[in-house]
Amino acid sequence: MGHLYNKKSLNKKRRELRNNKTDAEKYLWYELKSSQVCGKKFRRQHSIDNFILDFYCPEEKLAIELDGEHHYEDKQKNYDEERTKYLQKIGIQVLRIKNTDVIFGRDEVVKGIEKFIKERKEK
Repeated sequence: MGHLYNKKSLNKKRRELRNNKTDAEKYLWYELKSSQVCGKKFRRQHSIDNFILDFYCPEEKLAIELDGEHHYEDKQKNYDEERTKYLQKIGIQVLRIKNTDVIFGRDEVVKGIEKFIKERKEK
């Protein structure tokens, strides 16, 4: 498969995304950083192949993607679906969360992520 993780060619784009976070990304990162959710380490703007994931937990092979308005447009929806299929094919589970859910219900979102992780452990 070659070099899949954090390709050097994407470093500049990853840094740009980290420096220009959406409010939802800021709020969720505040909760995920320092292994606060289930003791799991998350990375932000982590790339796998040519895709840059909003958040990624290597231990759980879990990607968390935050969706803003443009994710509901047909072209973006198709791109997201193809990307999710690819990630699942290489063993990565994708959890999609609406930006508005993070902004207006951060505690519920965090509980949902914790539940998701715990339920995967039970399987």
